[in-house]
Amino acid sequence: MALVVFLRGVNVGGHRTFRPSELAARLKHLGAVNIGAAGTYVIRQRISATQLRAEFARRLPFETRIVICQGREILRLIDRDGFSDRLVRPGVVRFVSVLCQPPRSAPSLPMSVPARGRWLLKVLARDNRFVLGLYRRHMKVIGYLGSLDRLFGVQVTTRNWNTIVAIAKVLVAEVP
Repeated sequence: MALVVFLRGVNVGGHRTFRPSELAARLKHLGAVNIGAAGTYVIRQRISATQLRAEFARRLPFETRIVICQGREILRLIDRDGFSDRLVRPGVVRFVSVLCQPPRSAPSLPMSVPARGRWLLKVLARDNRFVLGLYRRHMKVIGYLGSLDRLFGVQVTTRNWNTIVAIAKVLVAEVP
């Protein structure tokens, strides 16, 4: 099964910028497929996570956290679809945050941020290394998403649910 790579904190606000499609081209020997502009890749060739992390670290022009998942973890997450019972209104975005390592803390879920008044971020559930939630399009949300690191006691990297679905489509296309 393929591996999925999430780069943390790249191409955000002009920091740690690069062209993901160019990196995918340099990793074509691994069957790399670039998904979007946030540093998300599907690696279709067999390679160990350690070797893959080294390949990415060597080719990136900066240091960043490289999170690697098994493709089957993403497919399982899609199958469970933690958003199936949620009506998503305009201006609300479904997201998945990937924990970079096992969490040090497990906050009580679901939770809303801020705790009082109109919510801007809702953390709905945790499914192993994935945290599912919703956020409203608002300038303060970036800071609230950053607070997930503190809530779980480890670094996280966040993607839109649509990105996770796009990853799954590439993974399913690879299954004979």
